[in-house]
Amino acid sequence: IKATDIPVPYQQTFHLDIEKTLRALYVVGTVLKVNLNRSAPPSSKYFSVQCSPRVQYRISPPPLESGTLPTSLNGNTMLLFTMDTASEVGNDSKLSVMYYGEKTEVLGKAVVHLTAVEISLDVDADRDGQVERNNPNKGSWMWGPNGHGAILLVNCDSEHTYGKRRDSERAEVSRVSDLKDMSPMVLRTSGPAKLPEGYKLTMHISQGDAESVRVFRTRSTAGMHQTLKNLFYKSFVKDYPLVLGSEDLSKEVPYLGGNAEMNFYVEGLRFPDKDFEGLISISLSLLEPSSQGFPETPIFTDRVVFRVAPWIMTPNTLNPLEVFVCSTSDNYQFLKGMRRLVENSGYKLKVCHEYMNRGDRWMQDEIEFGYIDSPHQRFPVVLDSPRDGELQDFPYDVLLGPDFGYVTRTAYDEEVSSLDSFGNLEVSPPVIVNGKIYPLGRIIIGVAFPTATKGRNMTKVVQDFLWAQKVQEPIALFSDWLLVGHVDEFMTFVPAPDKKGFRLLLASPDAGYKLFRGLQNDGHGQAKMFDGLGAEEEITVDEILSDDKLGAENNYVQSCIDWNRDVLKRELGLDDDDIIDLPILFHVMEENRAVAYYPDMVNMIVLGKNLGIPKPFGPKVDGRCALEAEMTSLMEGLGLRCTYIDDFASYHKLLGEVHCGSNVRREPFSFKWWNLEM
Repeated sequence: IKATDIPVPYQQTFHLDIEKTLRALYVVGTVLKVNLNRSAPPSSKYFSVQCSPRVQYRISPPPLESGTLPTSLNGNTMLLFTMDTASEVGNDSKLSVMYYGEKTEVLGKAVVHLTAVEISLDVDADRDGQVERNNPNKGSWMWGPNGHGAILLVNCDSEHTYGKRRDSERAEVSRVSDLKDMSPMVLRTSGPAKLPEGYKLTMHISQGDAESVRVFRTRSTAGMHQTLKNLFYKSFVKDYPLVLGSEDLSKEVPYLGGNAEMNFYVEGLRFPDKDFEGLISISLSLLEPSSQGFPETPIFTDRVVFRVAPWIMTPNTLNPLEVFVCSTSDNYQFLKGMRRLVENSGYKLKVCHEYMNRGDRWMQDEIEFGYIDSPHQRFPVVLDSPRDGELQDFPYDVLLGPDFGYVTRTAYDEEVSSLDSFGNLEVSPPVIVNGKIYPLGRIIIGVAFPTATKGRNMTKVVQDFLWAQKVQEPIALFSDWLLVGHVDEFMTFVPAPDKKGFRLLLASPDAGYKLFRGLQNDGHGQAKMFDGLGAEEEITVDEILSDDKLGAENNYVQSCIDWNRDVLKRELGLDDDDIIDLPILFHVMEENRAVAYYPDMVNMIVLGKNLGIPKPFGPKVDGRCALEAEMTSLMEGLGLRCTYIDDFASYHKLLGEVHCGSNVRREPFSFKWWNLEM
């Protein structure tokens, strides 16, 4: 144990008075410190101390004439005294100091009657789900498996399904079930039935924390176990008054007397962000009355610290729970394929119907699923993008509810572009990079190329929010070379049974041309792309390979993907063996921005070992699509099963694919974010 790990007792300066007998309240665990010279009568040379059996004292510096009475007095002689246990009645202990002139001449006597109380503001500082008594580390935060500090959830779900608002927007507890989203905090006191006259307890927060936290308390004096038990018997409650919030930075709280506990519930109101690190402190002070007409002064303060839980994304390697898609007037074929895939995979399909989506089919672009976690509670939270298409009401109106939270970031002063859609927001599986462990993976976003003078970027408010969560340090890729501009158009992750537990799949024009040249060399140059989709769509392998402009376009696209490949290798600690290149060609449109030439197979949905892949309508050899055959071969080596979904008319022609049109809510990580080594 380092010396810095040993908590220093709270010291309070105390003043003796030879003119009158004092009455003082002592808090067990603290040290009262008296400068004996300050209260001594003039000409005092010596002093002696007497005290009740329950009072312990020492002199600092220790007297040289040890064992003799009285003791020499000098300018820095300090008396430090303590008591070990709380008093049952007031003024049950006494300490007196006698001052002397020349040895026996008594010049004055200071007497103080003492009442001892125990006061502890307690939280779950060791993160085991229980509020332990007076944890020495409760007033600070430290990351890691041996860390400490309590955790606070943003109360961003809604206990109400009608007249719906996030619970954090209500300044009252309207249902007892809402308490489980808050962090428990307990005021434990022990002492006489009442505090001496004029003394009181106050709880307080800083002005800076006022917008980030609320504190409620129970009127009941029942223990916390009884309160939690009541959760099963009640639906509504009025017995949880607001103690602290933006309107009340400080408030008196009752002293219950005897051995007592009072339960408080701490509610987080906002996520970490650029202007809020996520740390919140709550203090409890014991105030002492001053002279008539003057305010009370604090003689003891106990403080606890919380960190607001971050919003955490879930990668493709985590197990799915629910799959979300839209139903539109023209996507029956797509929906049929998705329904079959999801049911065969054993998961739930949730369809957003047209009255809600109003024709907006891009489920991936509107929302990103994540979750928040603490030792006492965990629930999913949807992040709503600033895109705000016709699906904009879906996350709030449909998803927000009991134990399902909602958060968004609004770009008031920024232009929202296609890069703010959440096909442009992904997260890697857990990785180790140069010895640094990212057990929750790393967020991936797409932005403009670093040297670009003009370009589209994800809005700063969203980027700031993602960076502020800290636990999934973001990586910025170059995606502005794409017409739509989303990272999911050229990359994804799939689970793997070996190596790092996953593979990075990258779109590769080089792999596409290699496959087509192989077909040509094998005498299949007249095999047709888009066979069966209409004569205007069809094109032979020979025609594709002879199109020099298309070849030049794909050389450019490959250079853009290679730039991102190098970033991903460096930032995720990947080798070339961790990456699989998929045969996908692109076509460059206006402003030199690219779109997929045929359905973009990398833009897939990952459901455990089952992949839902855009049907590429490639050239057929012996009745089988050559692109599907190559894709299936690559994935079967990882133990993955491929299902090809026809999204050509209803998604591909509209510049999106299977992943763009679907979304997956997944199980949370088993790893607890607070155990991260930062």
